[in-house]
Amino acid sequence: MNVSFLIFKIRKHSFFVKGQRVMKQFQKLTWVLIFTLSTPFAVQAEDFDYSQAINLAGKQRMLTQKMSKEALLISLGVDKAANAANLKTSHDLFDKTLKGLKNGDDSLGLQATDNAVIKKSLDEVSYLWKKFGKAANDIAASASTSDEQLNVIATYNLNLLKFSNKAVKLFEASSATGDLSPEIATAVNLAGRQRMLTQKMSKEFLMIAKDIDAEDNRKNLIETMETFDTTLSGLINGSDELGLSPAPTKEIKTQLEKVRSMWIIFKLKLQAPPNDSSIAQVSKTNLPLLKEMNEAVVMYTALGQ
Repeated sequence: MNVSFLIFKIRKHSFFVKGQRVMKQFQKLTWVLIFTLSTPFAVQAEDFDYSQAINLAGKQRMLTQKMSKEALLISLGVDKAANAANLKTSHDLFDKTLKGLKNGDDSLGLQATDNAVIKKSLDEVSYLWKKFGKAANDIAASASTSDEQLNVIATYNLNLLKFSNKAVKLFEASSATGDLSPEIATAVNLAGRQRMLTQKMSKEFLMIAKDIDAEDNRKNLIETMETFDTTLSGLINGSDELGLSPAPTKEIKTQLEKVRSMWIIFKLKLQAPPNDSSIAQVSKTNLPLLKEMNEAVVMYTALGQ
């Protein structure tokens, strides 16, 4: 990668942002410059589809929380057969996507990564996945949970989320060496993160219901809800702090407004005391919200392809 070309891209993209976003984008792209020059084989092929890689790496974050939610629903006796089937599907998709992000998978629209730093990050995810994935698969197979299995889910899910998120950020940073606009890369990342937050909020609510670190999860739930609120507003109206422009098309704005209408209702469910009725409501309403948020991510991803 030519040094002057990278510096040119940094300067060029800086002109597309204002205020705080100038410094934020400049710092990120400067880090990419250092990252690229100091890391052997760090640069992807010129035709690498960063938009799809960011989308599906971001989807992995969501699946860590979705699997945790499904295991908790099984432990609470809520639609055990259906949630066992959902957990198996989530488990298999996470495993397939993890391999695809590293080695490529035509059926997922993923190209193999040539980036040594990203490969190392995905190896870190794989290490955590062995323990978490086995517990999730065993729960799905039996449609029941043991204390040991639930402890693995509760202990490992946030670290698996953390390292999955690290991979997303590396794909996003690496995209600055390609043709994907930094603003679209950020939007795909943060819209994708919203998918994860729908499942993280549901998981936190259910962990309160199970009395697993209840006080910590009450605090986490409030913070997660606030993050979802702030990010959704930024995706619709723009946010200097988040590096987001207003929704770039009428169709995306309409879709995000649909998400906001559903979010208002879902938020009320999360604010209710955990009991059989509220657990059933959260179980019923979280997936439609996830589906509509995912549709917005697909729209953003298409803009970058």
